[in-house]
Amino acid sequence: MPDPLFDLPNLPDADVVVLAQQGREAAYRELIRRYERPVFSLVYRMVRDRETAEELAQDTFVKALNNIDRYSPEFKLSSWLFKIANNLAIDQLRKARLPTVSLSGAPGAATAAEIEATSFEVATHEPSALQALEAREIGSAIEQAIAKLRPEYRSCIIMRHVEGRSYEEIATTLDLPLGTVKTYIHRARNELRTALEGVDDG
Repeated sequence: MPDPLFDLPNLPDADVVVLAQQGREAAYRELIRRYERPVFSLVYRMVRDRETAEELAQDTFVKALNNIDRYSPEFKLSSWLFKIANNLAIDQLRKARLPTVSLSGAPGAATAAEIEATSFEVATHEPSALQALEAREIGSAIEQAIAKLRPEYRSCIIMRHVEGRSYEEIATTLDLPLGTVKTYIHRARNELRTALEGVDDG
């Protein structure tokens, strides 16, 4: 019978997790390969600091792999990992009170992948130079407004409007009642609307 490790990239998450639970290091590495970027992107959007995000992403995988035996296959692996990452990011925000920074001014935030993963630019069709500038300014204002939300609201609004997750997925990932998720998103939208009043009129 062939060793499943030879076909790791083609195995579903559940099978890779089983191998990881058996202590197969290659399976650990495969899980990290699959989810390293999305976990980093989620954490970076939360803390807005590259070095901190890298540390928290690493901590996420350390914690996940140390507790891999507790993972229940009834949940999506991504939701389980994002829950760990989100909890670490919220703890960090509460401890550090990280300052708000614009994407262009964030130290080290220069790679195309990071810019793609974290930008909130407003899309326009064949924009003029002025339109492009205005779109970037609005995008920056949105970033800063989101950064000022309380951590719980920020998690929900990013998962809903940046990652396109359903309310049910957010509730599962954050271990919150569905009604609480909807309330947080509603309040976050109101705060963002207030913060952005007049931004696109200037």
